[in-house]
Parts: sequence; C-alpha cells; structure tokens
Amino acid sequence: MKLCWVLLGLLVLTACSSSSTEDKAAPADAAPAASAAAVCDKEPAGPSAAPAGAVTIDPNITGDLLAKTKASPAGTTFWLAPGTHRLGSGNYDQVVPKDGDVFLGAPGAILDGEHVNQYAFTGHATNVSIQHLTVQNFTAPHDEGVVNHDSGDGWIIEHNTLQRNDGAALMAGARQQVRGNCLRDNGQYGMNAYKGDGTITGLVVEGNEIVGNNTGDWETKEPGCGCTGGIKFWAVNGADVRGNWVHDNRGVGLWADTNNNDFLIEGNLIENNDGAAIEYEISYNATIRNNMIRKNNWVDGKKYADRGDNFPLATIYISESGGEPRVPARTAKIDIAGNVLQNNWSGITLWENADRFCNSPANTSSGVCTLVQPDSAKCARPGIMTQPLYSDCRWKTKNVDIHDNRFELDPAVVGCTVSCGRMAVLSNFGTYPDWSPYKGDVVADAITTGQHNQWHDNTYVGPWSFVVHDTSQILDSFQWQGTQQQDQGSTFTKGG
Repeated sequence: MKLCWVLLGLLVLTACSSSSTEDKAAPADAAPAASAAAVCDKEPAGPSAAPAGAVTIDPNITGDLLAKTKASPAGTTFWLAPGTHRLGSGNYDQVVPKDGDVFLGAPGAILDGEHVNQYAFTGHATNVSIQHLTVQNFTAPHDEGVVNHDSGDGWIIEHNTLQRNDGAALMAGARQQVRGNCLRDNGQYGMNAYKGDGTITGLVVEGNEIVGNNTGDWETKEPGCGCTGGIKFWAVNGADVRGNWVHDNRGVGLWADTNNNDFLIEGNLIENNDGAAIEYEISYNATIRNNMIRKNNWVDGKKYADRGDNFPLATIYISESGGEPRVPARTAKIDIAGNVLQNNWSGITLWENADRFCNSPANTSSGVCTLVQPDSAKCARPGIMTQPLYSDCRWKTKNVDIHDNRFELDPAVVGCTVSCGRMAVLSNFGTYPDWSPYKGDVVADAITTGQHNQWHDNTYVGPWSFVVHDTSQILDSFQWQGTQQQDQGSTFTKGG
C-alpha cells in the first residue's frame, strides 16, 4: 500500500490507499502530524438551490419534512432550504425514509429536535443518503442514536454536523459510509456502531472530526458501563477507520468492544482524549498503523495513579483480543506499526483477564461467546476442561505484532512522576469462578511467553519501563530485551 500525505494550511492529511492491510507500514516518523478532518469549524455547504427534481422542504412549516417524506415515493431527493427545520411537538415525530431517499441541506439548513424529539432519521430503509445538514438537540435515550436509529444498511452520511444530541449522534448499519462529518458534543457517543443481529460489515469511517463526546459523563453515572467515548464498535465485521481527527472526548477515542473483526485503523490523529486513544476488546484481527497519537489518557491515568492502582492503563489497550486465522479477515494478527505515540499516559498494554471467558460470571459481555465457539452452553464443565473447548472458550490476546513505532515521553509535559511510561503484557491470577480451568498463573504464563506477542524494531525516547506477567514485575529496557527477548532491533534514548 502507498500512503500519500499532502500539507494544506496547518498540517493536513490526505490518505490514498488500497484496501489491503497486509502491506508494510510507513516508518514511524512518517505518521501523520495532523488530520484533514478539521471540519467542525466549517458550516455544512450543500447546494444553494434545489437540484432538478428535488422536493423542497420549507423551514417555516413545522413537520414539512415528515409530511413530504411520507407522501413521496422511494428514491426521492429532498432539499432542505436554509433555516431551522422542526419536526413537531411529539417525542416520536421523526423522519422515516424510504429506500434510496436523499436528504440534502442548503447552506444554513438545520434540523433541530428542540430537546423534544428523540430521533431524527429512523426505520429500516436501505441506501439512504444524508448530506450537508446540521442535526442537533435531539434526545435519544442511552445507547440509542439520532441518525439511522434503526441501523439501516447502506446509508451514506457525509459532510454533516451532528451535535449536542443525547445518546449517540449516529448509529450504523452494514456498508455504511461516514465521511467528512463533524460529530461534536453529543451526550454519549459520536457514533454507536451496534446492530442487534451483529451484521455490520463493510463500515467506512473516514475524514471525520469526532470531538467532545460523552458530555453526559456516563462512566460516572454508571461506573464500569464501558459506554462512552468518541466511537464505540460492537460486533462489526470489517471496518476502515482512517484519516479522522478524534480529540477531546470524555473517555476512549475509538473503542471496539465484543467480537469485532477485521479492522483497519490508519492515518488518524487521536489526541487529548480523557481515556485510551484506541481500545480493542474481546475482538479479532486488526491493523493499527500510521496514526499520530498524542496527549491521551491523562485524565484516566491520573485517576488510577491518585488512588494507588498500579494497573498499567494504556493509550493503546489490547484486551483479550488477538489474531485468529480461523476468523476470516485481511490479516491474521493484530499488527500495530508505524504509529507515533507522543506524551500519552503510557504506551501499549496487552492484557488478558484470566477470569473472563465465555460462560463465566466475570465476562462483562454477558451472554456472548467467542467467534470460534459461539455456543456458550458448551463452555462449562466437564467439556471446558479439555481441548478444543479449553482453548476456544476464551478470548485470547495473541499474535500481536508491535513494530516500527515511535514512543516519546516527557513526564514534565504529561505531569507525572511515576507510572506513566509503561508498556505491558500481563494477566491476573485466575481465581473465579470456582469451576474455572484457568486458575493460577495459567493465563499469565500464556500471554507472556506462549501466545506470540512481540515488540520489535521500535524507537523509544524517554523513561520507559515494562510490566511483564503481572503488575509486580516491572523491568527496565535491558531486562526487557534480555530476559524477555522483547524489542529486538529497538533503540532507547532516555531523554531529548
């Protein structure tokens, strides 16, 4: 693959790429310094006059968009004239498109829920297009979304501003394309890529600015909910996430959680998020390359440090996720390459919870089993004690290849004195439930030495340390390279 970056004004990224994820990453110093996706300060600029054959929507008539969408045949183009459009006074006054409908906003066209309407665009129509609109002030409930609420397939969401909505600004369906949007200051997520039947494939998220989301601070309201951040992906099979500017979200920037597979995360600028830049959790097969990742995880990292928690909270957090050739994808590993991580709270942690497996009460994704063993009923005694269930009933952090990255840390910039410059590969001591076959150090031994997790050919600047096996074992670079045989071919510079 070839990546071409063009500087426009302040540093701007344009990524030209093929769909392969097996190509070699660019050198770490070639990762993008900024993104083309600085779109939130630009008003959506749609056509200033109605295109030929389009139905004009009058902002002075409340409910005009609802009435005309209902009365028009499938495949109609609607042009929303300049001004603020209102749907009505009912919670469920919402637009229900038909297959192939197109909604175009003129310059200054705003669809406003007025803190009354829950949803903007709903239903199961396919191949709907929404462009150049500002959609704001809708009140979707927790875990629900305002645009494409019912996860219709084939939707194209381009050059819109989706802001100040409750819940998620946007849901996702199969083959959805989300390009050039401002997803700003929404109550829970910028986008919640979830579909109940788990059939989201071919998702493209490109050139968006994703900023300031989780204004509702849901992790405080529901501690441990795992329900916040810039974008959350659930059971997505195939996603390209490239050229986005993901910044200043309250929580994780990009979070793939529960049986995702075949992700390409490249050429993004991810910065100033309260939590991790990227979290990949109980999922499979991904390429994370050529991203600029800076000043993330300061808020969450300091919270851990202040309460004396020595877990190596990371900026790229790989949790019970790995490469699995039995799950078809463009790669059979998790390849983390060509990225620049600069002044984040710590680096990369590879983690596997010994007590979290299919059918375990400790599995927070309750009722979900692995992609290689989908029948949770089989993951119980006595079968789970023997192969293949012993292996297939747990999500494994395995086949992770971390190479050709640059890790820079100046503790004075981050504002820390200890524990903010760590790489880690570890597990906990297995104890639960009482019928678990993974008690003791079984999983810690496996993730550390038996599951093909490797760092090599990286560049380190600053005071880095390495947590191995469990939180009690902290190594310096000499021990990391010597006794662990990690980071062969890598260079270490203490400062500068």
